[in-house]
Amino acid sequence: MEINIQSIDTIREAAHEFIQHIGDTRVFAFYGKMGAGKTTFVKAICEELGCHDVITSPTFSIVNEYTLNTDLPTLDTHTAYHFDFYRIKKLEEVYDMGYEEYFYSGALCLIEWPELIEEILPDDSVRVSITEQEDGTRKVSF
Repeated sequence: MEINIQSIDTIREAAHEFIQHIGDTRVFAFYGKMGAGKTTFVKAICEELGCHDVITSPTFSIVNEYTLNTDLPTLDTHTAYHFDFYRIKKLEEVYDMGYEEYFYSGALCLIEWPELIEEILPDDSVRVSITEQEDGTRKVSF
């Protein structure tokens, strides 16, 4: 599946379309270069799911927890965990933070920089690629 984001003004529409395809999946791994728009897209997804929390990149905290206010029938959770593993130096750091409690909790897990923890991603994770196009638009593929 591919979704095109024409501009920052249409990102919420793209997030809404993405949400329509979540189904029963709870763990999403977002791949993309620095500046591709991973955090911005995750923020739009959470906002579309009714999150009123301040949504920021968890670059230093590694994980942020958000409350979702949605009655989307396929989403039976009101919690989202937003991860940013950019600063992870060793996989042991992820073990120490108790990643399993998050990934297997049934909550929505939105992971940035998953390439640094590939070997522990759940088998049913959906890999989402965000690429900047020559014209500045973004393509979201999953």
